[in-house]
Amino acid sequence: MQMHIDRLEESRIQEAVQRAESRTAGEIVPVLVPRSSDYEVVTWRGAAGGSLLVLTAVLLILQFYSGWGLGWLYTPWGVVLSTLGGGTAGALLATYVPWTQRLLAGSDLLDETVHRRALQSFVEEEVFDTRDRTGILLFVSLREHRIEVLGDSGINQQVDPDDWAEIVTRIRRGIRNDNLTDGLVEAIEMCGRLLERRGVSIRPDDENELENRVRTPEAQRDESSDPEADPDA
Repeated sequence: MQMHIDRLEESRIQEAVQRAESRTAGEIVPVLVPRSSDYEVVTWRGAAGGSLLVLTAVLLILQFYSGWGLGWLYTPWGVVLSTLGGGTAGALLATYVPWTQRLLAGSDLLDETVHRRALQSFVEEEVFDTRDRTGILLFVSLREHRIEVLGDSGINQQVDPDDWAEIVTRIRRGIRNDNLTDGLVEAIEMCGRLLERRGVSIRPDDENELENRVRTPEAQRDESSDPEADPDA
C-alpha cells in the first residue's frame, strides 16, 4: 500500500487540480492514506478464529490418530500451546495480511470505517473553508480498496451523488493498473468537466482557496517537522 504513495507523481496531480479549478469554482482536495484504521477488532477475530481452528484440528487428531508420533499433543500443555500458537498466527495474519484483514472485517465495517475517516479528513483539511462551500474531497484508502468523494453543500446542490461513480471507477482502475497517479489525474480532470456541466461556474474574482497539493501522511509529517512552514500558505 505504501508503495502506491511512494510512487506518486505529486507535481502531475497538482497540475491536474490547477487545470480543473481553472474552469470551475470547485476546490478539489485529494487525500491518500495507506489505511483508515488499525482494526483492532479484526486482530481479535483472527486470534479467535486461529485458536478455534487449531483446537478443532487437535481434537480431531486426539479422536482419530492412533500413532506414536504426537505423544506430546496428548498432554494438557500440548493442547494449550497448540491453541495459543494458532491464535497468534491468526492475529498476525489478520493484522499484516491485507486480504485477510478485509475478509475478517467484512464490507460493512470497511465501508463505515473509511467513510468516518473521510469525514475526518474533510474537517482536518478544511474542505469546508471556501466562500461558496464548493470544496470536494477525493479520499482514497488503499488497504480497504475504498474511495469516497465528498462534496460540500455548494457542490451537493448541483451534483448528484451518483455522478461521482465514474470518477471513483477511474481511480480504482488506476490502482489496479499499478498507476495511481494516472488514475488520479484523469479522475480530477473528469471532476472538472463534471462541475462545468453541472454549472459550478467560476467567478470573475475567483481565488485558489485550498492548496492544490495531494495530501498524504508523509506530506503531513514533512509539514509538521518544518518550523518555517506557514500554516496559512
